[in-house]
Amino acid sequence: MTEQLTGSRARVLLALIADTFEEARARWLFWGLFGLSTLLILFFLFALNVDLAIGAVSLMDIPQATRRIYSIQRFVNVSYSWVSLFLYVWGTFLAIFASSGLISSVLEPGRIGLLLSKPLNRTVLLLGRYAGNLLVVALNHIYLISAIWLILGFKTNIWEPRFLLAIPISLFTFAVLLCVVALVGVLSESAALSVMLAAALMLISAVLAQRDFVIKLLDSEWSRDAWVALYWVIPKIYDLGYAMKQIVLYDRQTDWVTPMWTSALFGVAILLSAIYAFRKRDF
Repeated sequence: MTEQLTGSRARVLLALIADTFEEARARWLFWGLFGLSTLLILFFLFALNVDLAIGAVSLMDIPQATRRIYSIQRFVNVSYSWVSLFLYVWGTFLAIFASSGLISSVLEPGRIGLLLSKPLNRTVLLLGRYAGNLLVVALNHIYLISAIWLILGFKTNIWEPRFLLAIPISLFTFAVLLCVVALVGVLSESAALSVMLAAALMLISAVLAQRDFVIKLLDSEWSRDAWVALYWVIPKIYDLGYAMKQIVLYDRQTDWVTPMWTSALFGVAILLSAIYAFRKRDF
Protein backbone atom coordinates (compact mmCIF):
# COMPACT_ATOMS: atom_id res chain seq x y z
CA MET A 1 0.00 0.00 0.00
CA THR A 2 2.82 2.41 0.87
CA GLU A 3 4.59 1.69 -2.43
CA GLN A 4 1.37 2.28 -4.36
CA LEU A 5 0.79 5.58 -2.57
CA THR A 6 4.37 6.70 -3.25
CA GLY A 7 4.07 5.73 -6.91
CA SER A 8 0.75 7.54 -7.22
CA ARG A 9 2.19 10.73 -5.72
CA ALA A 10 5.22 10.50 -8.01
CA ARG A 11 2.93 10.26 -11.06
CA VAL A 12 0.88 13.20 -9.84
CA LEU A 13 4.06 15.21 -9.26
CA LEU A 14 5.28 14.48 -12.79
CA ALA A 15 1.87 15.42 -14.18
CA LEU A 16 1.97 18.74 -12.30
CA ILE A 17 5.48 19.45 -13.60
CA ALA A 18 4.31 18.75 -17.15
CA ASP A 19 1.23 20.94 -16.59
CA THR A 20 3.40 23.82 -15.38
CA PHE A 21 5.65 23.43 -18.41
CA GLU A 22 2.65 23.45 -20.76
CA GLU A 23 1.23 26.52 -19.02
CA ALA A 24 4.54 28.33 -19.46
CA ARG A 25 4.35 27.57 -23.17
CA ALA A 26 0.71 28.62 -23.42
CA ARG A 27 1.41 31.91 -21.63
CA TRP A 28 4.41 32.52 -23.89
CA LEU A 29 6.68 32.68 -20.84
CA PHE A 30 8.72 29.77 -22.16
CA TRP A 31 9.07 31.26 -25.63
CA GLY A 32 9.67 34.72 -24.17
CA LEU A 33 12.60 33.45 -22.12
CA PHE A 34 14.10 31.61 -25.07
CA GLY A 35 13.44 34.57 -27.36
CA LEU A 36 15.30 36.99 -25.09
CA SER A 37 18.11 34.46 -24.68
CA THR A 38 18.34 34.11 -28.46
CA LEU A 39 18.56 37.89 -28.82
CA LEU A 40 21.40 37.94 -26.31
CA ILE A 41 23.17 35.15 -28.21
CA LEU A 42 22.79 37.08 -31.46
CA PHE A 43 24.21 40.15 -29.73
CA PHE A 44 27.31 38.19 -28.76
CA LEU A 45 27.64 36.92 -32.31
CA PHE A 46 27.51 40.51 -33.55
CA ALA A 47 29.93 41.76 -30.88
CA LEU A 48 32.44 39.04 -31.78
CA ASN A 49 32.22 39.77 -35.48
CA VAL A 50 35.74 41.14 -35.23
CA ASP A 51 38.86 39.09 -34.64
CA LEU A 52 38.96 38.92 -30.84
CA ALA A 53 42.62 38.06 -30.74
CA ILE A 54 43.64 41.04 -32.87
CA GLY A 55 41.27 43.24 -30.89
CA ALA A 56 42.85 42.16 -27.65
CA VAL A 57 46.31 42.96 -28.91
CA SER A 58 45.20 46.38 -30.11
CA LEU A 59 43.16 47.22 -27.01
CA MET A 60 45.77 46.14 -24.49
CA ASP A 61 48.69 47.44 -26.57
CA ILE A 62 50.36 44.04 -26.40
CA PRO A 63 53.54 43.78 -28.49
CA GLN A 64 53.57 41.08 -31.14
CA ALA A 65 55.96 38.89 -29.19
CA THR A 66 56.11 35.69 -27.26
CA ARG A 67 53.78 37.08 -24.56
CA ARG A 68 51.00 37.54 -27.11
CA ILE A 69 49.43 34.13 -26.60
CA TYR A 70 49.55 34.40 -22.84
CA SER A 71 48.06 37.89 -22.90
CA ILE A 72 45.24 36.82 -25.21
CA GLN A 73 44.54 33.86 -22.93
CA ARG A 74 44.31 36.30 -20.04
CA PHE A 75 42.02 38.58 -22.07
CA VAL A 76 39.71 35.68 -22.91
CA ASN A 77 39.62 34.52 -19.29
CA VAL A 78 38.59 38.00 -18.19
CA SER A 79 35.91 38.02 -20.88
CA TYR A 80 34.62 34.64 -19.69
CA SER A 81 34.47 35.80 -16.07
CA TRP A 82 32.56 39.02 -16.79
CA VAL A 83 30.18 37.30 -19.19
CA SER A 84 29.47 34.57 -16.63
CA LEU A 85 28.80 37.21 -13.95
CA PHE A 86 26.48 39.12 -16.27
CA LEU A 87 24.56 35.98 -17.18
CA TYR A 88 24.36 35.06 -13.49
CA VAL A 89 22.67 38.33 -12.54
CA TRP A 90 20.67 38.90 -15.71
CA GLY A 91 19.52 35.30 -16.07
CA THR A 92 18.49 34.97 -12.41
CA PHE A 93 16.46 38.18 -12.38
CA LEU A 94 14.80 37.40 -15.71
CA ALA A 95 13.94 33.89 -14.53
CA ILE A 96 12.34 35.22 -11.34
CA PHE A 97 10.32 37.77 -13.28
CA ALA A 98 9.09 35.15 -15.76
CA SER A 99 8.31 32.45 -13.18
CA SER A 100 6.50 34.48 -10.53
CA GLY A 101 3.18 34.31 -12.38
CA LEU A 102 3.28 30.53 -12.59
CA ILE A 103 3.11 30.24 -8.80
CA SER A 104 0.37 32.79 -8.17
CA SER A 105 -1.75 31.72 -11.14
CA VAL A 106 -2.55 28.36 -9.59
CA LEU A 107 -4.09 30.18 -6.60
CA GLU A 108 -6.74 31.93 -8.68
CA PRO A 109 -10.17 31.34 -7.05
CA GLY A 110 -11.76 29.19 -9.70
CA ARG A 111 -8.65 27.22 -10.51
CA ILE A 112 -7.51 26.40 -6.99
CA GLY A 113 -11.03 25.31 -6.09
CA LEU A 114 -11.11 22.91 -9.03
CA LEU A 115 -7.70 21.46 -8.19
CA LEU A 116 -8.46 20.97 -4.52
CA SER A 117 -11.77 19.30 -5.33
CA LYS A 118 -9.71 16.37 -6.63
CA PRO A 119 -7.82 13.88 -4.45
CA LEU A 120 -4.71 16.00 -4.70
CA ASN A 121 -2.25 16.53 -1.87
CA ARG A 122 -1.49 20.23 -1.35
CA THR A 123 2.19 19.61 -0.70
CA VAL A 124 2.52 17.68 -3.96
CA LEU A 125 0.64 20.44 -5.79
CA LEU A 126 2.98 23.19 -4.60
CA LEU A 127 6.10 21.11 -5.15
CA GLY A 128 4.91 20.24 -8.65
CA ARG A 129 4.54 23.91 -9.54
CA TYR A 130 7.93 24.63 -7.99
CA ALA A 131 9.68 21.85 -9.91
CA GLY A 132 7.92 22.83 -13.15
CA ASN A 133 9.18 26.40 -12.80
CA LEU A 134 12.66 25.08 -12.15
CA LEU A 135 12.53 22.88 -15.26
CA VAL A 136 11.52 25.77 -17.54
CA VAL A 137 14.33 27.98 -16.25
CA ALA A 138 16.88 25.14 -16.31
CA LEU A 139 16.27 24.52 -20.02
CA ASN A 140 16.69 28.23 -20.76
CA HIS A 141 19.89 28.55 -18.69
CA ILE A 142 21.45 25.50 -20.35
CA TYR A 143 20.55 26.85 -23.79
CA LEU A 144 21.83 30.38 -23.15
CA ILE A 145 25.07 29.68 -21.31
CA SER A 146 26.06 26.69 -23.47
CA ALA A 147 25.45 28.66 -26.67
CA ILE A 148 27.60 31.59 -25.53
CA TRP A 149 30.33 29.18 -24.40
CA LEU A 150 30.34 27.57 -27.85
CA ILE A 151 30.41 30.96 -29.58
CA LEU A 152 33.36 32.20 -27.51
CA GLY A 153 35.14 28.87 -27.88
CA PHE A 154 34.82 28.65 -31.65
CA LYS A 155 35.73 32.32 -32.08
CA THR A 156 38.83 32.30 -29.86
CA ASN A 157 39.75 28.60 -30.04
CA ILE A 158 40.17 28.86 -26.26
CA TRP A 159 37.84 26.59 -24.33
CA GLU A 160 37.27 27.12 -20.63
CA PRO A 161 34.93 24.50 -19.15
CA ARG A 162 34.92 26.53 -15.91
CA PHE A 163 32.60 28.99 -17.68
CA LEU A 164 29.87 26.32 -17.59
CA LEU A 165 29.83 26.60 -13.79
CA ALA A 166 27.45 29.50 -14.42
CA ILE A 167 24.73 26.92 -15.18
CA PRO A 168 24.57 25.06 -11.83
CA ILE A 169 25.33 28.16 -9.74
CA SER A 170 22.65 30.24 -11.49
CA LEU A 171 20.13 27.43 -11.18
CA PHE A 172 20.91 26.98 -7.50
CA THR A 173 20.46 30.69 -6.86
CA PHE A 174 17.20 30.71 -8.77
CA ALA A 175 15.98 27.65 -6.84
CA VAL A 176 16.59 29.46 -3.54
CA LEU A 177 14.88 32.66 -4.68
CA LEU A 178 12.00 30.66 -6.14
CA CYS A 179 11.28 29.46 -2.59
CA VAL A 180 10.72 33.12 -1.66
CA VAL A 181 8.49 33.57 -4.72
CA ALA A 182 6.46 30.52 -3.65
CA LEU A 183 6.01 31.74 -0.08
CA VAL A 184 5.03 35.28 -1.09
CA GLY A 185 2.73 33.87 -3.77
CA VAL A 186 0.93 31.63 -1.27
CA LEU A 187 0.55 34.43 1.30
CA SER A 188 -0.34 37.33 -1.01
CA GLU A 189 -1.18 35.79 -4.42
CA SER A 190 0.77 38.71 -5.91
CA ALA A 191 3.29 38.00 -8.66
CA ALA A 192 4.55 41.60 -8.54
CA LEU A 193 5.28 41.43 -4.82
CA SER A 194 7.09 38.11 -5.32
CA VAL A 195 9.41 39.69 -7.88
CA MET A 196 10.01 42.74 -5.70
CA LEU A 197 11.04 40.74 -2.65
CA ALA A 198 13.23 38.32 -4.62
CA ALA A 199 14.99 41.23 -6.35
CA ALA A 200 15.36 42.99 -2.99
CA LEU A 201 17.11 39.93 -1.57
CA MET A 202 19.61 40.04 -4.43
CA LEU A 203 20.40 43.70 -3.66
CA ILE A 204 20.47 43.19 0.11
CA SER A 205 22.87 40.27 -0.33
CA ALA A 206 25.33 42.54 -2.17
CA VAL A 207 25.16 45.11 0.64
CA LEU A 208 25.45 42.61 3.50
CA ALA A 209 28.45 40.94 1.82
CA GLN A 210 30.50 44.07 2.60
CA ARG A 211 30.35 43.18 6.29
CA ASP A 212 34.12 43.42 6.92
CA PHE A 213 34.09 47.04 5.78
CA VAL A 214 30.75 48.05 7.30
CA ILE A 215 31.45 46.54 10.72
CA LYS A 216 34.40 48.91 11.08
CA LEU A 217 32.05 51.84 10.54
CA LEU A 218 29.41 50.77 13.06
CA ASP A 219 29.98 52.16 16.56
CA SER A 220 27.74 49.86 18.60
CA GLU A 221 28.07 46.19 19.37
CA TRP A 222 24.39 45.41 18.79
CA SER A 223 24.43 46.98 15.32
CA ARG A 224 27.49 44.95 14.34
CA ASP A 225 25.87 41.77 15.67
CA ALA A 226 22.65 42.56 13.80
CA TRP A 227 24.56 43.10 10.55
CA VAL A 228 26.42 39.80 10.92
CA ALA A 229 23.22 37.97 11.83
CA LEU A 230 21.44 39.31 8.76
CA TYR A 231 24.39 38.32 6.61
CA TRP A 232 24.16 34.70 7.76
CA VAL A 233 20.36 34.54 7.41
CA ILE A 234 19.96 36.11 3.95
CA PRO A 235 20.94 33.87 1.00
CA LYS A 236 24.47 34.59 -0.27
CA ILE A 237 23.62 35.63 -3.83
CA TYR A 238 26.56 38.04 -4.06
CA ASP A 239 29.04 35.61 -2.51
CA LEU A 240 28.11 32.84 -4.94
CA GLY A 241 28.56 35.18 -7.89
CA TYR A 242 31.92 36.34 -6.54
CA ALA A 243 33.07 32.75 -6.00
CA MET A 244 32.04 31.84 -9.54
CA LYS A 245 34.02 34.77 -10.95
CA GLN A 246 37.12 33.80 -8.97
CA ILE A 247 36.96 30.23 -10.24
CA VAL A 248 36.35 31.20 -13.87
CA LEU A 249 38.94 33.98 -13.99
CA TYR A 250 41.76 32.67 -11.81
CA ASP A 251 41.00 28.96 -11.48
CA ARG A 252 41.70 29.36 -7.78
CA GLN A 253 40.20 27.71 -4.74
CA THR A 254 37.57 29.85 -3.07
CA ASP A 255 34.97 29.33 -0.37
CA TRP A 256 31.80 28.43 -2.21
CA VAL A 257 30.67 25.73 0.24
CA THR A 258 29.69 28.14 3.03
CA PRO A 259 27.47 30.41 0.91
CA MET A 260 26.03 27.30 -0.75
CA TRP A 261 24.91 25.45 2.37
CA THR A 262 23.69 28.54 4.21
CA SER A 263 21.66 29.62 1.18
CA ALA A 264 20.30 26.08 0.78
CA LEU A 265 19.24 26.07 4.44
CA PHE A 266 17.44 29.38 3.92
CA GLY A 267 15.69 28.02 0.83
CA VAL A 268 14.54 24.83 2.56
CA ALA A 269 13.18 26.81 5.54
CA ILE A 270 11.27 29.20 3.27
CA LEU A 271 9.90 26.39 1.08
CA LEU A 272 8.72 24.46 4.15
CA SER A 273 7.04 27.66 5.36
CA ALA A 274 5.32 28.03 1.98
CA ILE A 275 4.07 24.43 2.16
CA TYR A 276 2.82 24.94 5.71
CA ALA A 277 1.01 28.18 4.78
CA PHE A 278 -0.49 26.55 1.69
CA ARG A 279 -1.78 23.58 3.69
CA LYS A 280 -3.36 25.88 6.29
CA ARG A 281 -5.02 28.32 3.90
CA ASP A 282 -8.76 28.12 3.41
CA PHE A 283 -9.59 28.28 -0.28
